[in-house]
Amino acid sequence: MAAHHDHSAGPHHGHAHAPQAGHGRAFAIGIALNLGFVVIEAAYGFWADSMALLSDAGHNLSDVLGLAIAWGAALLAKRAPTERFTYGLRSSSILAALFNALLLLIAVGGIAWESVQRVIDPAPVAAVTVMIVAGIGIVVNGFTAFLFMGGQHDLNIRGAFLHMVADAAVSLGVVLGGLAILWTGANWIDPALSLVIAAVILWSTWGLLNQSLTLSLHGVPRAIVVPEVRKALEQMPGVSQVHHLHVWAVSTTETALTAHLVMPDGHPGDGFLAEAQHDLKERFGIGHATLQIEIHRPGSQGHGPECPLEQHAHTHEGHHPHDEASHLSPQ
Repeated sequence: MAAHHDHSAGPHHGHAHAPQAGHGRAFAIGIALNLGFVVIEAAYGFWADSMALLSDAGHNLSDVLGLAIAWGAALLAKRAPTERFTYGLRSSSILAALFNALLLLIAVGGIAWESVQRVIDPAPVAAVTVMIVAGIGIVVNGFTAFLFMGGQHDLNIRGAFLHMVADAAVSLGVVLGGLAILWTGANWIDPALSLVIAAVILWSTWGLLNQSLTLSLHGVPRAIVVPEVRKALEQMPGVSQVHHLHVWAVSTTETALTAHLVMPDGHPGDGFLAEAQHDLKERFGIGHATLQIEIHRPGSQGHGPECPLEQHAHTHEGHHPHDEASHLSPQ
């Protein structure tokens, strides 16, 4: 058996979709603007006795913390690999996205609890003040979201962008709620609106939570379909079978792959490996490709004792070569 590992896409080489330097400024501006707005919104929320403003201020505070976490993860992702962390600290971006999602869920719980209490016992609300402050929120959150529009390929940056878009939409809802209170005089509209805000936050957070949790468990990134990757490898010249195929996220922007390629006619050489790696990167965005070549006995079917992982194969492969692909595919 001959084996070869392709490290040309290793962590010490450059990659497309690396964290952009411009996002540092976006994070700094976004944090400063939103922190200032949180102080203003919370102060006027207490003064106007508006649960909608207070709940939105709490949500915005969680977003400030989320932006700080996302910024820290983006900086850590740039750290060079070490002997202990051979991929560097790129996975910190996945943890940041997951933490942000959990932080938002906690904020939703607090908002919902207080809002239910206010629905039961409504309090007078200074509707005009609510509308003015929420209008400022639309501008602040909308501008912050604009700063992150160029980073949608990165789940970490996308999480920050979605938070800001959701905040702008929530602020718009608060403005409309204040208008409704002025029109009808019904103070219960304010806490009821807070419950709608909580539902909006939960809806926008669920996808982020699902994706970040999947990636943190070494799941396959949503954009990659493992059976298609397997098929592409099987169709390469000289490849008779592909097994022990694994795909996982190194960070929110980088994907890794390992696979055993059975090539009975012999080792194809470095040119084949370079072409395979290039094809995987161009077609599927997989930048870290490690391929092991196996040359089995003439006439043998499948992989036998020649494969060093054969003793564990039943835990990975089952009885069908595509079982692993369906196991790794995102739900």
